[in-house]
Amino acid sequence: MVSEHTYSQLLQQIKRRDEELEILTGIGKTLTSSLNIEEILDSIMGKVSALLKPKMWSLLLIDPLSHELFFKIIVSPVAEKLKQVRLKVGEGIAGCVAQTGDALLINDVQNDNRFARHIDGMVSFTTRSIICVPMKIKSRVVGVIELINSFEDIQYQQADLVLLQTIADYAAIAIENASNFQRINEMLIVDDLTGLYNARHFDAVVDREIAAAIRYSFPVSLVFFDLDHFKVVNDTYGHLVGSRLLSEVGALLKRSIRAADAAARFGGDEFVILLSNTDKLQALSMVKNLRTTLKNKGFRGDHGQIIHITASFGIATVPDDSTGKTELMRLADEAMYEAKEAGRDVISLSGKQHVER
Repeated sequence: MVSEHTYSQLLQQIKRRDEELEILTGIGKTLTSSLNIEEILDSIMGKVSALLKPKMWSLLLIDPLSHELFFKIIVSPVAEKLKQVRLKVGEGIAGCVAQTGDALLINDVQNDNRFARHIDGMVSFTTRSIICVPMKIKSRVVGVIELINSFEDIQYQQADLVLLQTIADYAAIAIENASNFQRINEMLIVDDLTGLYNARHFDAVVDREIAAAIRYSFPVSLVFFDLDHFKVVNDTYGHLVGSRLLSEVGALLKRSIRAADAAARFGGDEFVILLSNTDKLQALSMVKNLRTTLKNKGFRGDHGQIIHITASFGIATVPDDSTGKTELMRLADEAMYEAKEAGRDVISLSGKQHVER
């Protein structure tokens, strides 16, 4: 006959299994209902937190540039202090898991040499137990999930580790799906060579911005510019150098505009910029700075030759010149050609005489 204690344990195990099944089913539904990575990871980890009740938990990702772990999501009383912390791969429990790809369950980290004690000191917290599992995409570790309890809380069990690893696999799938979705979107809207918007997407951006400008009565300026004598660069240094130069111009342009602005490669060596909430004189000031930056930039050929280039600019503005996209783009384009006819390396304003340096 089953004892009352054994019966109680069986009920607890069944309840735990039911809770785990509910969590995994919920995560599966979340993965198929959204491609918002923040939303998915928050949902996944919220379910983990409800079942395993850690004092604090975090999801860390590996920065592909610095190869350091940074906190993507933190649920902790000391979250603000941890946001600035970065760990080298191999440093601390999380760093070890990121390095080896093996999950760890440590019920007393104070006796483990891998534990980064200085972080407890930084955030005024005393860690006792840690579960840390890797998130892998095709065997490549992209981050880790870490659950932490203090001395006042329950110890983790092997079953907790198994569950968390399963959930980490789901999280990795979510990250991969979101990354693939982002890459596909970028392919649809971004020019491969320069990293700027392509002409089709820029066209839609201009439509939205002009509509908002007219509705809320703020100015918008459009800038066309074309590199001067770019054919000479291609003929002298070759098309590969020319393509690299265009790519570097794109990067320079992205650094030169604000987050609210937009820029595109319009074809060949012609570029276009949309300056939000910017009147003609403000646009002129920005373009003067861009012209100087471009003029002073030394691009390099295959053999270290320094290549200097200039550009000719045309500016048109809503509502001064037009309130329609087609007309605005035509006027900016015509102003650019007026700048070329005026001797190149010139800025021309629609409806006014060109402005030279």
